[in-house]
Parts: sequence; structure tokens; C-alpha cells
Amino acid sequence: MKKRLLGTLMTIAMLTTSLMGCSTGNTTSENSQAHGTENMKGKTEVDFWYSGGKTAVKVVQDIVDDYNKSQDKYFVKTVTQADYSETYEKLQAAIAGNVAPDVALIEKDAARVLSDKKLVEDLSDRIKKDENFNNEDYVSTFFEQAKDDKGKIYGIPAYGTTQVLYYNKKAFENAGIDPNSIKTWQDLSSAASKIKDDGQFIYGWEPMWGADNLTDAALSNGGTIFSEDGKKVTINSEEWIEAWDGFGKWIHDDKTMAIHSGGQGWEYWYKTIDDVIQNKAGGYTGSSGDQADLDFSVVGAIEQPAWKNGTESKPVARALILSILAKSSEEKQAGAYDFMKYFTNVENQVKWSMSTGYVPVNRGVLNDEGYMKYTNENPQALVPYTQAEHGSIYPYDPTNGVVKDALKIAADKVEIDGVPAKEALDEAQKTAQKALDEVLTDKK
Repeated sequence: MKKRLLGTLMTIAMLTTSLMGCSTGNTTSENSQAHGTENMKGKTEVDFWYSGGKTAVKVVQDIVDDYNKSQDKYFVKTVTQADYSETYEKLQAAIAGNVAPDVALIEKDAARVLSDKKLVEDLSDRIKKDENFNNEDYVSTFFEQAKDDKGKIYGIPAYGTTQVLYYNKKAFENAGIDPNSIKTWQDLSSAASKIKDDGQFIYGWEPMWGADNLTDAALSNGGTIFSEDGKKVTINSEEWIEAWDGFGKWIHDDKTMAIHSGGQGWEYWYKTIDDVIQNKAGGYTGSSGDQADLDFSVVGAIEQPAWKNGTESKPVARALILSILAKSSEEKQAGAYDFMKYFTNVENQVKWSMSTGYVPVNRGVLNDEGYMKYTNENPQALVPYTQAEHGSIYPYDPTNGVVKDALKIAADKVEIDGVPAKEALDEAQKTAQKALDEVLTDKK
């Protein structure tokens, strides 16, 4: 969902300029240079594409290296991309050019689209025959995101992410606020006002720029994205408008909250974090993956609250999916599946979560002595996990992202331009509904 690109991108050797539509200017990544060919002799090579920030890339490569040393049958070769979107874009081009990798780490909707087109493997039979695989070992919120509505399994969740509240300890202490008292966004609004009034901090709170925070709040106010029958986009309901207008008021009228927007790459994200670390803002709403970059002597973490009394906290908990490409040979698919199980075993999920802050998908981490000791000493590490267990699963978007794009535009109007939420969301709903109607018509 985020993270700055540190390091250059791997040139996909057989992916030509005409295939990509333009020259990307990528160069071989440091990871692939260092780990691309060593100890391959006699092993089946499995190509793996993924993305992540500096810490995440290093941990993934460490796990890959350990896997390659752990057995003599397969060798996983890695290629890093800038972000999840670029991975998916290049993956589509590579599939068209018959140069796709064997396994890729992609977002849930991307995996679902490829599954519907039969471009990634259905793992249902493979899992059913595997006596050592148990679906119940995985957090259901995440495993369900690797399945379609007919039960087809198009991947295995690699890790999860959800946005939590990171508060400045000094700001809360100075204003006499107990972090555990924040049960609703109305409570947080009051806290933000107290922190600003205290005079030592410029802003009480900084929601992260974009539609994600606002969507979480709407869902925690009882809102939905689609109607139960899937025929109507419901992003301009009263629940959505109330939540989004709340943020518009806090940012533009009360000025107790603020956002950073624009800039290059993830510049806005890190400016937001810096404001909190540098005692300019009382806290911010950010990714579980931020934990690798935060100083927890300065900040603490708590779960996102409900919108108001009488509602439930239901922020989105998102899974990143490991999927096997359909055109890979059976031998390579077997190797990819073996690696996917290795990546998601308890030991590696503990390592992954402790190093990056992302949410582990294997329930067994809670019985791991090292992980429990770590989370007892670092309670912020367990906050995203406990939030994910009651989080919302963002529904599959049959419009291929039109709904999300419409929400992004609406969020900018509310957060940056100060447009009333009803106006912004009505327009977003109209755009999204048109796209959904076209999809439903095509299916008839």
C-alpha cells in the first residue's frame, strides 16, 4: 500500500519495449544481482516477483535465501518491482508475452481478476491433496481473500495490512488523554482539539491522505460499498456522507486535523510520519507496515475506533496474495507452492511480522514463544493483528478498480478542496454505478 522505492528496478530481460508500451528504464536490482544465480545447480528455478519498501524487500530476500538453502530441489529467483500496482501491470504484460514468472505477490483484486481469466492456478485440488496444509492455520479474514465466491482458491495470503492509529505519547500526556479512552472517531476529534489547544502541537491529528482512511471510517459507521445483491454502488449513503463530512469539518473548519498530499512517490506518507515524530502533530493514521520506521519511545499504537457510539470498528484488513501463474510448468508450480507454504509457516511469519510490522497470516504465531515475548515487550506489534481479526474485507470490485478510482477523486475533493461529502460522493457513485451497470449488462 505504500513504501518508498529504495533501490532500482530489475530489467525484465525478455520483456521488450513494445510489450510494455514504453521504455521504463529499469536496471537490474541489487537483490537479483546478489541472489540470482548462486547455488542453482541441479535445482528447478522458480521465478518470483514482488514489491516492498527497503525493510520488506530485505526480509523477503532473507526468507528466500533461507528457503534455497533448506532443500535441494528448487531455487527461488527474485525480481523486485516498485509497488503492487507496477507488479500487476508488468505481470499482465509478461503474461501476454509468455515471459511471466512462476509466482507473484499481488493485491487481492489483481489475483481475483487473473483467476477469473484462468491465468493463475486454482490451488483447491493441490491443497485438498496436501495432508500438511490446513486452511484453519490461517487468519480467516485473510484466507477468505484468496478465494472467490464459488470457493476457488487462487492463492495463499502472504501477509496482511491494516491502518491503525499511531499517537504521539507526549501530546496525549500533555493534554491529559488516555489513549485507551479513544473508542470512537468523535473521541479522537475531541482529543485532537485538546492537543491543538494545548499549543505545543500544530495539529491534533493527521489522517493519511487518500480514500483509505475515509473508507475505513464509513465502514465503521455501518456503510457498505455494494448492495447485498451486488447491483448497486452504495458509497453515497448517509453513513458514508456523515463520516466523510466529519473529516472535511475537522480539516477545513476546525483545523484540528490536516493532511499532506502530492509530492513524489510516498513523500506525503513520510511527511505525515515526520510531523508526529517531530512533535508537530498528535498522531496519524497509518499502515501496520509503518512499524519498521517508527520510534516507539515517541509514539504508541491503538486500533482504529468505531465511528460513533452504537457502531462497530470495521476498518479494512487487506491481504497480499501469493499466486502461481497458470502457464508455469508443473515442476515449477510445485516449487512455487512449496515456497509459498514455507513463506507462511510460523517461523517465517514471526520473522516477517517482527521485522516489518505487517500482520502475520498464520494463527500459530500466537503460540510461538518468541513472538509472544516480543509482543509483550512491544505491545504495538499486536495491535494490527487484533484489529485485523474484526476488520472488514474489502469486497471484490467487478469494475476493475473504477469504484476505488472514483473514491480517490472524491477523497481529494473533500480533503484538499473542501467540497461537501454529499457532492463528492454523489458524483463518485454515479461514475462507479455506470461502470458496474456496464459489467452487469455484459454478463447477461
